[in-house]
Amino acid sequence: MKKKPVIAITMGDPAGIGPEIIAKTAMNDGIYAVCKPFIIGDAEIMKKIIKESSLPITMQRISSPPEIHLKPGVLNIIDCKNIDLEKHRWGIRDNASGTAVVEYITRAVTYCLNHEADALVTGPLNKEVMNAAGHHFAGHTELLAHLTNTKNYGMMFVGGGLRLILVTIHMALKDVPAQITEEQVLGIIRLAHNAVRDLGITKPRIGVAALNPHAGEAGLFGSEETDIILPAIRKAREEGIDASDPVPADTLFYKARNNQYDIVVAMYHDQGLAPLKMIAFGNAVNITVGLPIIRTSVDHGTAYDIAGKGCADPASLIEAVKLAAIMAANRQNRLQEKP
Repeated sequence: MKKKPVIAITMGDPAGIGPEIIAKTAMNDGIYAVCKPFIIGDAEIMKKIIKESSLPITMQRISSPPEIHLKPGVLNIIDCKNIDLEKHRWGIRDNASGTAVVEYITRAVTYCLNHEADALVTGPLNKEVMNAAGHHFAGHTELLAHLTNTKNYGMMFVGGGLRLILVTIHMALKDVPAQITEEQVLGIIRLAHNAVRDLGITKPRIGVAALNPHAGEAGLFGSEETDIILPAIRKAREEGIDASDPVPADTLFYKARNNQYDIVVAMYHDQGLAPLKMIAFGNAVNITVGLPIIRTSVDHGTAYDIAGKGCADPASLIEAVKLAAIMAANRQNRLQEKP
């Protein structure tokens, strides 16, 4: 990609740490070296955190991405004006924040679908607040799938030398086995293959996690591996995808971190997120794969307890923006290579 990709960054929950980590990210010279970022949020909230944290940042309101002024320390923002500054309090849940966040995301998705932005990076939201405001989604992932009319999607994470994608996402552990179907596992393996190619790996090696301890121990601890997961893997191999047999999770992540696999397919949320966050908490990046747009995000929540205190770490957001820029460039290069 000859031109720097344009990255839309949503502010996240106005009462959380999203505004602060965005302001600090705007001070990072490395961001401007790889992309043209702009914010979708509330300008008065951004002014408030910049002033209270004494950050050396200039804010510029723009009406559309082409107006971006590319300069470190200049925060370009499309102002949605949907928060009452007099009622705003850091760290306090407010239904108005739930509605505001959905507007930020909706506008950002529109820019991406219209090719005015090359990727979307989302600040943290609070799922309870969003639902209390009448927007009934389990999280960012499900909202983005709805806005883009996407049926087959997944959550992928990158950090600490690991890449992983989840077969099931936000659900009770007791409900997981019923959701492990051959079709679902095969679909996630396909998503993993394509997502890693967006990261610049041309021939991805996929390590597939078993659901049960010891990969079921020949049926002693469960039969999902032989009845469901392995058949899905065999179909993926018929499509030219390099996917492993089901590997016990207690050894798979060690192998992946030591470069035996390029990405892990984990069967459920904590199977994948526990090892990744142990080694990369605060620096990992969340990616929604399968969407018609590129979306990355921080690996943490709104952190109400430290919101507005000036101590929030922007590391995960900085990595999310850089990774979005890399993915946008790789995707564009792949499109240009097609005959």
